[in-house]
Amino acid sequence: MKYSKVISLKDGRKCVIRNGIKEDAEGALNNFILTHGETDWLFSYPDEISLTSEKEALYLEGKTNSSDEIELIAEVGGKIVGLAGIDRIGKQDKVRHRCEMGVSIEKAYWDLGIGRAMTEALIGCAREAGYTQLELGVVNGNTVAIELYKSLGFTEYGRNKRGFRSRYTGYQEIILMSLMLD
Repeated sequence: MKYSKVISLKDGRKCVIRNGIKEDAEGALNNFILTHGETDWLFSYPDEISLTSEKEALYLEGKTNSSDEIELIAEVGGKIVGLAGIDRIGKQDKVRHRCEMGVSIEKAYWDLGIGRAMTEALIGCAREAGYTQLELGVVNGNTVAIELYKSLGFTEYGRNKRGFRSRYTGYQEIILMSLMLD
């Protein structure tokens, strides 16, 4: 699946949102590690990330060549500042209509419109891939993201009161949200 778009950020800079390719591996991995250390709302901590640039290159190449999954990068001034992707839930008939998404953006680039643009891109890509349901999980305290998802039509379908166990704050409730694409 292919995607590329240039957007104007709230501060006037340009941001390129496009497929991550194998040549982006080192920058993408560095961004992944950085963003996972900047907030307690993502799935892992930097010291738990065992990816290498080589593994990231293979991952990005696989996503670029996929017809139903994608990994996008956001670049500002040639620097990777965000990652977003959709993954299929499964290939089995009962779940092949569903995919899940995730977005992470470097903290210095929050509140500029990148998260909205990347989420909108993922919605379009999920539709293009033929999915009819896009899902995500968001930490209950991440109110900016929750409001963004609601504004794009996502609705809550459940909660996992002990979805994450933070090293710093204890259990975190995960809000499960979905968007019907048909």
